[in-house]
Amino acid sequence: MSTEPTIALIAGNGIYPATFADAARRAGAGRLVAAAFEGETEPALEELVDATAWMRVGQLGKMIKFFKREGATRAVMVGQIAPKNLFDLRPDLRTLVLLGRLKERNADELAKDGIELIPATTYLDDLLPAAGHICGPKGDKRLAADAEFGFRIAKETSRLDIGQTVVVRRGTVLAVEAFEGTNEAIRRGGALGRGSAVAVKVSKPHQDLRFDVPCIGPETIKTAAEAGVRALVVEAGMTLLLGREEIFHLADALRVTVIAR
Repeated sequence: MSTEPTIALIAGNGIYPATFADAARRAGAGRLVAAAFEGETEPALEELVDATAWMRVGQLGKMIKFFKREGATRAVMVGQIAPKNLFDLRPDLRTLVLLGRLKERNADELAKDGIELIPATTYLDDLLPAAGHICGPKGDKRLAADAEFGFRIAKETSRLDIGQTVVVRRGTVLAVEAFEGTNEAIRRGGALGRGSAVAVKVSKPHQDLRFDVPCIGPETIKTAAEAGVRALVVEAGMTLLLGREEIFHLADALRVTVIAR
């Protein structure tokens, strides 16, 4: 039996929670429990963890009580919450106190109850790509130039907390991600790019990997192909490839280049 402490998943949407649970099991992690959110978390996650509590977004007090009851000493944030549900936030008293006191997200509330928030890349190092061509068609000089330009612009917009994704074409910025998220930014930029746009996704300066990790997945590849975006550029060592095998398959089938800088 594993002597590792219980890990609690703060499980958002998409395949990230299941990917983490699978990797943690393979690495010999101890018990896994999950705080799941109505309208967000995939119900199938219940089959991959030892205990699950369902709650609304914003029920911080309920979540911490569940973690303490299950003996969790570490927690990890995996998966996002849809922007529309953040606007439908119905916080409990503990969350209201936290929101009123903090200017930025941090792990203080969990730490007060003896729960350490760990990096969301834990157990997932093999999904962080090295620099170079990842999959899909090989790029050309035009792609390399747009990748360099877009990377520089995305680093600046992320520094300003505007967004971490930009879409460019021949030295022109077509779209900058804001609150709508990566896929919507890709759609907007792709509509203007006439089949030659390049999407670039980066990390923020001094990104705290406990709270937010840049990710792409199969849906990102499909969205790019549908929008006429020819390539996705991600930051090497800082971007998770969730659903890696399917990403490789779709990139080849849909003719979307994926590279890391």
